[in-house]
Amino acid sequence: MAENLDPVFQIQRVYLKEASLEQPNSPAILLEQEQPSVDIQLGVEATPLAEGVYEVAVTATVQTKIKDKTVFLVEAKQAGIFEVRNLPEEQMGPIMGIACPQIVYPYLRSNVADIVQRAGFPPVHLAEINFQAMYEQQQAQQAQQEGSRIITN
Repeated sequence: MAENLDPVFQIQRVYLKEASLEQPNSPAILLEQEQPSVDIQLGVEATPLAEGVYEVAVTATVQTKIKDKTVFLVEAKQAGIFEVRNLPEEQMGPIMGIACPQIVYPYLRSNVADIVQRAGFPPVHLAEINFQAMYEQQQAQQAQQEGSRIITN
């Protein structure tokens, strides 16, 4: 019997892997009238779990400050388990760096807004992300770093 070689892309599960909230300067900082600054960092990582099965995680770190004091710090990691089989190797990078994060990210946005709101603050709504542009930028940076390594060696 011939093996089925049709391409497979399936979501097995989406879940909140980690979440933390810190308010190190509460309650005093809550009395401040000044508008806090907001810094948001995002990251994407893909990890093989088994043959054709991968975990893709999107991490958000949201830090708000008034002057040099932290109002709150939220770190959350939303992950998904994906079955990806019978795809050409050159498609795997874009699948792991673009398609999977686009599926996981809306859950992360919702969870971050919920955590912040439950902590007593107005919700922080993470902006929509163009994962394709982010992936292409990372690829360009890697190519540039590899090029500079070749020159310096």
